[in-house]
Amino acid sequence: MRLKRFNLEPYVLLLPSTLYLLLFFAWPMFKAFQLAFQTDDGLLTTAYLERMFSDAMFLAALGSTVKLIIAIVPLQFLLALVMALLIMERLRGSDMFVYIYSIPLAISDLAAGIIWFSIFTERGYLNSFLHNLGILDKPSLFLNYQTNWPFVAIVLAEVWRATSIVFVILVAGLQSIPRDYIEAAEVFGAGWFARVWRVILPLLRPSIQTALILRTILAVQVFAVVVAIAGRGTTVLANEAYRWYSEYRNPHLAATYAMFILLISLSSAFIYLRTLRVKEEMVL
Repeated sequence: MRLKRFNLEPYVLLLPSTLYLLLFFAWPMFKAFQLAFQTDDGLLTTAYLERMFSDAMFLAALGSTVKLIIAIVPLQFLLALVMALLIMERLRGSDMFVYIYSIPLAISDLAAGIIWFSIFTERGYLNSFLHNLGILDKPSLFLNYQTNWPFVAIVLAEVWRATSIVFVILVAGLQSIPRDYIEAAEVFGAGWFARVWRVILPLLRPSIQTALILRTILAVQVFAVVVAIAGRGTTVLANEAYRWYSEYRNPHLAATYAMFILLISLSSAFIYLRTLRVKEEMVL
């Protein structure tokens, strides 16, 4: 009997990616877990976890992070879905719109935050515009920490910067839907809304799942935009991890915050995977 020859090529091709993931993801994650639950003497402890929960800024940071997720993710998803559906209608100039709308993908978080800070600051574009219209007699302090404007500015900056991520994923998913299904729905008299609700959205569920998981994880980790726009006036979980590491020189507390952020990310991904499963997955 002839033995099947072992093919080494696939493993060689996977080796660079595997090494990259191990070196830049698995190893840092292991070290962060070690810092969060181990003392400098190598003893296991939950003291850092208890210290994080008792931190005066923990609840404020958690509340701000949750509010940002609730405000950003649904808004970005709805905007991206509407625009993706309009693109699929093959309207004139839609291809150019895709390119233009994807431009923010090339802009870093910090750059996006600085752009929107320049809009809302005391001598920024918004104050100048309203003053020229005669609406304001003197500059308004939109980014005053005692108002809700810093939060609004952060949401707008994130929506402008990252909606295109969700948009690109949904467009790719829509393009993978066989046109025959939509044409069959048209033949049977289904209107535009009925086609979207009963045909497109069910078939788009895997792409929706991917987009929501990715965007929620990014929203949990938001940091540079918050710092650029609100400074210390608004804090999120990533801010606290940075503060404990850079200002207080406590890598254990910083790692504990990082592990908590990871827990929220994994929990949200699990919820999306369970609630947005396709029927074949449910059967299995």
